[in-house]
Amino acid sequence: MPFVLKKMFAHKKQKAFLYLIQELGYTQKEAQRLIAKGRLKVNGEVMSRTAGEIEGEFEFIYFEPLTKGLIPHAVYNEFVVFDKPSGLLIHPQNRNTPYSLIDELKKQFGRDANITHRIDQETSGLVLCARNKKSERDIKIMFQERDMKKKYLAMVHGEFKDSLCVEAPLLRAEDESAIVRMIVKVHSEGKASKTDFKPLKYFPHANMTLVECSPLTGRQHQIRVHLFHVKHPIVGDPIYGQSEENIIKFLDRELDSNERVKNSGARRLLLHANELEFELYNHIYTIKSDVDFEKVCFENIHL
Repeated sequence: MPFVLKKMFAHKKQKAFLYLIQELGYTQKEAQRLIAKGRLKVNGEVMSRTAGEIEGEFEFIYFEPLTKGLIPHAVYNEFVVFDKPSGLLIHPQNRNTPYSLIDELKKQFGRDANITHRIDQETSGLVLCARNKKSERDIKIMFQERDMKKKYLAMVHGEFKDSLCVEAPLLRAEDESAIVRMIVKVHSEGKASKTDFKPLKYFPHANMTLVECSPLTGRQHQIRVHLFHVKHPIVGDPIYGQSEENIIKFLDRELDSNERVKNSGARRLLLHANELEFELYNHIYTIKSDVDFEKVCFENIHL
């Protein structure tokens, strides 16, 4: 379990954030943020003030990363790239999450290393991670300024015949169902979103097409929603293109593998972050995944 409760002892009365800076090496901003998140307890009570004081014994909820031996795809002085398997979270959902990609990153490259962008838990593929605070800031700016070129591969239902540019605004809003969920939909009040699609190979026996997807904006679920919008949902997508009943069963972890395959066509979401191209510190990088995604698709499809 990455989050562990540690008993600690302050020999003299002092600001809690100063203790965390001196003893654990946090910056002031980090220490105060952790206190604000409820990580420090005195006499079993969560400290609520970031300027609160401690003396004697107290408890601190400490993130202690673990490794399962995930080998980085590429390692450079300023950053590292992991080829994330489907099903692995980028960050822990809560303190009970047993393992996520941030564990591997910090265990292998230290506490200052951080993930610079997100892909969905079920999406596999390349994740760019900074190895220090400076490169983290610069890479995140790159994403904000849309200076990062990304290419994904998706296996979609039906024959996707021609290259297509989809410009459809996306809105993250509460579902209209009785059970309130946050979903993404094409809506005139949404944020401008643009994705280029290029068909690569059609498989007549499965009535599916392998498509290259190039998102030119970075909205949540953008590729998934745009493909659903043009009536070519991604094979294995448990949300977009499914009935409300099955969506809820999936979100509540009540949808078994066989039922999912029957409903969506595959055991997992068949979407893969396949290529990154960017310029950092006057050097142009083009990084491609080694995964044979076509093979992966047919390993997860039941025909």
